Amino acid sequence: MSARTRPRSLPRLLGRAVLGVGAVGAGTLGYAIWEARSFRLRRVDVPVLPAGTDPIRVLHISDLHLTPDQRAKQRWLSRLAELEPDLVIDTGDNLAHVDAVPYVTRSLGRLLDRPGVFVWGSNDYYGPSFKNPLRYLTQPERKGAASTNVLPWGDLRDAFVNRGWHDLTHREVRLEVAGVRITFRGTDDAHLNQDDYPQVAGPVDPAADLTIGVTHAPYLRVLDPMAADGHDLIVAGHTHGGQVCVPLYGALVTNCDLDTARVKGLSSHRAGGHESLLHVSAGLGTSPYAPIRFACPPEATLMTLVPRPAA
Repeated sequence: MSARTRPRSLPRLLGRAVLGVGAVGAGTLGYAIWEARSFRLRRVDVPVLPAGTDPIRVLHISDLHLTPDQRAKQRWLSRLAELEPDLVIDTGDNLAHVDAVPYVTRSLGRLLDRPGVFVWGSNDYYGPSFKNPLRYLTQPERKGAASTNVLPWGDLRDAFVNRGWHDLTHREVRLEVAGVRITFRGTDDAHLNQDDYPQVAGPVDPAADLTIGVTHAPYLRVLDPMAADGHDLIVAGHTHGGQVCVPLYGALVTNCDLDTARVKGLSSHRAGGHESLLHVSAGLGTSPYAPIRFACPPEATLMTLVPRPAA
C-alpha cells in the first residue's frame, strides 16, 4: 500500500471498527435482555435430614420483582405448582409495581396451598427507581435506602397468611412437613438495615429434626449468628447471582458483603464452631430499570432435602 492511499483507507478502517464494536455491543445487549426472560429451574440435593428420613422437596423462590405486564414470567411461575413441593420458601422482593399484588398471588396459584414461609426484601416495601447501573459495580455494598414509593406489602402479607403461609419476620415458627419437624427463624431485610436477629437468637430447638434460617439479603451479620446458633440450613436471595457475570469467571459483585464465590447456589457458612449449609437463589427478576442478565439466567430452585452422610 502506498503512502498516498493509506490516509484515505484509515478512516474507512476506523469506521468499520466502530461499526463492529457497535454491532457486538448491540448483540450483547440483545442477548442480555433475552437471558433475563430465560427462566430456569435448578435442582440440587441438600444433605440436612436425619438418617433414614424420606426426602423433602422444597421450592425456593426469590426476587420476582413482578410487574403487571410481565406475562411470560407470570406464566412460568404458574407452572411451578406442577412440581408439587412439600414446602415453599419465599425470600422476598416479590413486588416491583404498586399494582403487582394480585399478579403475584395469581402467578403463585396452587403453591399457596402448600406449606410455605416467607420474609421481605427492600422491593416488597419500596418500589424501584432509576439508578446508574455502574454504581452497582462500583459500590456493590451500598445499603438500600427507603423510598417515598411505598408498595402494598401489607396486602401481600395478608394474602400469603390467609392462604396459610407463615411470616418469619423476626419470628420462630415450627411446622411438621412430610413427617419432619422443622423449626424456622427469619429476619427482616438486612439491605435496609431492618434486620434484628437478636429478637429470635439462641441455640436452635433440640427437638427439631431440621432447623432453617431464612433471610432476604445474606449479610454476614445475619449469617454468622444463624450459623453459630446451629441452623442446619440458611436460605437467602437478594444477590441476583451477580446479575451481570463474566463467562468462565463468575460474578463481579453480590450487592452485600458475601463473597462472590457464594453469590448463588449451595455452599456452606461456618461461625461459632458450627457449619451450616447456605443456599442463595439467583432469583427470577431484575429491576424494571435494568432488565438484563448476562451469564446468570433467572431461576427458581427445587431443593431436595436428603439425609446427611453417615459420620
